[in-house]
Amino acid sequence: QVRLEESGGGLVQPGGSLTLSCTASGRTVSNDAMGWFRQAPGQDSVFVAAIIRGDYTAYANTVQARFTVSRDNAKNTVYLQMHDLKTEDTDVYYCAADIHGGATSIAAQYEYWGHGTQVTVSS
Repeated sequence: QVRLEESGGGLVQPGGSLTLSCTASGRTVSNDAMGWFRQAPGQDSVFVAAIIRGDYTAYANTVQARFTVSRDNAKNTVYLQMHDLKTEDTDVYYCAADIHGGATSIAAQYEYWGHGTQVTVSS
């Protein structure tokens, strides 16, 4: 059974930084596309960033130059480094895996999802 577990969320002041981690178990995700999404209660998932097969990366315009997605294959873990955080970045952040390796911004292309980690940006 594939499981994705996010960690690293929390409360941070505007302008601060956080690094989210997503560790996979039950499957090696080194060749998977791994995406990060955010979602508010009752709303659709919103694409944040993705790292696909070959380690190409993609970002939403709102986080370009502030967020960096990367992976550590030895740890079967994907990271989302978030800098210069803004109050509007507040949300629950989810990681997702696409076993075909090519998914980026479309949530429906991902087969596995974590349970999310809360990021709150507030002074």
